[in-house]
Amino acid sequence: MEPSVEAMSAIPGRMYEAWNRGDVAGFFADFAEDALFAELEGTIYRSRAEMIAAHEALLGTVMNGSQLVRGEVAFARIVSPGVGVVHSRVGILLPGEEEPPPTRFSMQLFVTVWRNDRWAVVALENARLLSLETMAALESMATG
Repeated sequence: MEPSVEAMSAIPGRMYEAWNRGDVAGFFADFAEDALFAELEGTIYRSRAEMIAAHEALLGTVMNGSQLVRGEVAFARIVSPGVGVVHSRVGILLPGEEEPPPTRFSMQLFVTVWRNDRWAVVALENARLLSLETMAALESMATG
């Protein structure tokens, strides 16, 4: 198998499908054992095992029954032989909702490396996708 942009671009979709099944190990299946993950509120996980443990607790409580929806890959590129990046966006739907609010969309930046005939995620940053208006409103609330 050759490293391709298409293969790398399929990673977020597999993650969304696993989340929607409640399969935390499947959600992180494409991650290297020593991967880094910067979560949207600032937590940094430093191993796949740490990510799985934290997210099992999350899916067992506050995010139980949530669904990742409207996922899309905005871009993917091989930046150097064996190294790639993927940028994706997705919404989080809580139980009983039909559409996530605009403030519950996130964007992720994946760094991948080609190992053992597959792309492995070695770093991921997850951040909220917020409009300039929403960020201004948050700033004004913070400054009171």
